[in-house]
Amino acid sequence: MLQTSSSLPLHGPVERELSVRAVSTGIVIGILLTPSNVYAGLKIGWSFNMSIIALLIGYAIWQGLARRSAGRQPWTLHESNINQTVASAAASIISGGLVAPIPAYTLLTGQQLDAIPMVAWVFSVSFLGIWIAWYMRPSLLNDKALKFPEGMATLETLLHIYNQGHEAATRLRVLLCAALLSGLAKWVDTFMWAFPRWSPTAQLERLTFTADPSLLLVGFGGIIGIRVGLTLLFGALLAWGGLAPWLLERGLVQLPHGSSGPQFAALVEWLLWPGVSLMVCSTLASLAIRLWTLRNTIRAGGGPIWVVPKAGPAVGFVVAIVLVVSLQALLFGINPWMALLTIPLAICLAAVAARVVGATGIPPIGAIGQLSQLSFGIVAPGQVPINLMSANTAGGSAGQCTDLMNDFKVGRAIGATPRKQLVAQTLGIFVGSIVGVLAYLALIPDPQAMLLSEEWPAPAVATWKAVAQTLTQGLASLSVSIRWAIAIGGLVGLLLGVLDSLLPEHRARFLPSTAALGLAFVLPASVSLMMALGAVLTWAMSCRWPSLTERFAITAAAGLIAGESMTGVGASLWQMLGNG
Repeated sequence: MLQTSSSLPLHGPVERELSVRAVSTGIVIGILLTPSNVYAGLKIGWSFNMSIIALLIGYAIWQGLARRSAGRQPWTLHESNINQTVASAAASIISGGLVAPIPAYTLLTGQQLDAIPMVAWVFSVSFLGIWIAWYMRPSLLNDKALKFPEGMATLETLLHIYNQGHEAATRLRVLLCAALLSGLAKWVDTFMWAFPRWSPTAQLERLTFTADPSLLLVGFGGIIGIRVGLTLLFGALLAWGGLAPWLLERGLVQLPHGSSGPQFAALVEWLLWPGVSLMVCSTLASLAIRLWTLRNTIRAGGGPIWVVPKAGPAVGFVVAIVLVVSLQALLFGINPWMALLTIPLAICLAAVAARVVGATGIPPIGAIGQLSQLSFGIVAPGQVPINLMSANTAGGSAGQCTDLMNDFKVGRAIGATPRKQLVAQTLGIFVGSIVGVLAYLALIPDPQAMLLSEEWPAPAVATWKAVAQTLTQGLASLSVSIRWAIAIGGLVGLLLGVLDSLLPEHRARFLPSTAALGLAFVLPASVSLMMALGAVLTWAMSCRWPSLTERFAITAAAGLIAGESMTGVGASLWQMLGNG
């Protein structure tokens, strides 16, 4: 819980805020960290909030320089806030479609956007989300039922490092050491000596039960917690240890003749359907119950659902709408009137996402994406571009809207200037769009051949592709066994989603995580095993050394993620230049 009784006042004078060094520091950190989220999103379908990393790095650099130079101005609280706003906006650019609808569009249509059109598209949907957040800001921040836990965690860290600067330096050293270790391991594995993917038997190896020496996966395991980690382990055993052998035995999945080693690509074409069905149904059920609860809370509190904001710079909102509509028509051949329908849907769904994030801290971007796909599946059945890219507008807008709302929550607590935060967020998504697209193209030059493979499982891509395929081609295009799997997965997901939302928290924590359970069907078993290992190790350390784990576990895990992902992106660039 945030302690506001610290020696540092929340509303101090704003000395320097949107300074050149604050913006440039955020841009540099964003350039370094954005590829990490692209890499992780394509590997495991999850990303990491970079606000706290940006706070630690910015503070350590500039406050350290201020101490060594008597004439140098100190790094202010408000500069730190602008720095993390720019960096987190850049790193959250993957919500614009880079690791889900854009690759799914390529897989289904065979059309790959060039770099500049892709940058323009990712920027436009994110820019729309910023303006939705701007106009929703008064109503959401004035609603006492919305705590914005993620924003409060960033605020707590911000105040903590200004009260105890030595703690920030210590955490940064842990972060850098973990990143160096992870990056070195990845570099050795890529260029010097490939670590063996050991498996006890050839049969288990065929079912993807191998030892994957990825410290990134261990790091993510340390962040997700023991409940999610154990669910991944259970899901891997159920999907790859139980269902996969049964599918092969019954002949429901045919392996290529003479194939050896892990057979992920062949098996996942069947397994992804029950996994995706489970995830979609559980998230939609949970989202519906959360919204009903919020509605009742608002009614009981008697507070306004919407506060009309001042007119403000409405030209920005108009520009965002024109960009999104025109790019849908130019890049994907979508009728402009149909493209215009995406704007009210994006506003409504971004408002939904912001309220859910404000209440729970969990961004329901996946659920928002699938809900928008279902909406366009009804309005324009059988049209892949509309189903994916018009739905991408709602998902991308919701992602940036929730990110900026968390920043607005921090800014309000410290007396920051909202317009300057909006400028910082815009600069962040501009930089993130360019860097994110370049990282994606460097990592996945050939989506058709590389994605949905053991190296690049891309679970979010599989989800968007499966939903679009079902809505455009119909269930009749799928085999009977897959249709049964979808029905069973959907029912299980619906049941778990309802129970997770309605049960008291102390009981719901004993349920499996529906997101992790569905994800285990789409990821190789080796990935789920390593993430489960990271979760178990972190839990065991927290039992033995609770205070030490609380201080450094998340920081060390973030370092492991950043080190391997940045090295992986660098290695891909090096190999691409070498082949060129």
